[in-house]
Amino acid sequence: MANILVVDDEMGIRELLSEILGDEGHVVQLAENAQQAREARAQSRPDLVLLDIWMPDTDGVTLLKEWQRDGLLTMPVIMMSGHATIDTAVEATRIGALNFLEKPIALQKLLKAVQQGLTRNVEAPRPVVPVARINVSDTSSSVVSSAPFAATPGTYESRDFSMGNHMLQNNQHSFNNLSFDLPLREARDAFERIYFEYHLHREGGSMTRVAEKTGLERTHLYRKLKQLGVESVKYGKRGE
Repeated sequence: MANILVVDDEMGIRELLSEILGDEGHVVQLAENAQQAREARAQSRPDLVLLDIWMPDTDGVTLLKEWQRDGLLTMPVIMMSGHATIDTAVEATRIGALNFLEKPIALQKLLKAVQQGLTRNVEAPRPVVPVARINVSDTSSSVVSSAPFAATPGTYESRDFSMGNHMLQNNQHSFNNLSFDLPLREARDAFERIYFEYHLHREGGSMTRVAEKTGLERTHLYRKLKQLGVESVKYGKRGE
């Protein structure tokens, strides 16, 4: 799951891309102009940006130059346009754009470009919660899962597991019951459900802290939890 920012002044394009990328399991932010794109970039640090070239206030190439100038071009950017010339596409690539998609965008080209962009993301990968083996330094026991995941012992400090071994054992039980015979989308949803339940439990239901831990905006976090059927209220306080 990645956080993808879609910047396009056409509502139909934004909604279409949001639906397609959402079906692929990504969290999608929408911006209809450069100012909204600046704000979204500052707030959530997207993993990838789909940026339209022709927009009414500031065009996409100018915004790309701005991000490059200010050291904010830390994520892959894929340019989109239905009217751009080859020179425009070459200029955008020279500035730092990863790819260029011509509208109307074919589904397979879109998904391939997004996958390539996420694979080549220059930012350091986000930490993965170890589920196969967790050593807690202030206890005499460790929890070992039979699920086929690998982790380095001692990756997390003991304070990160202050909820105690009982919570960890519940997590282990959930992972042991995760079937690898499920279709990919169902298996992914099951994993994400466990992932968010773990963080909600660990952070006492604080949506602010869970949003920080998972790298999502609170609005997108609420939407994701609702989509997965995870009730945040049962893990403690809601909101702050």
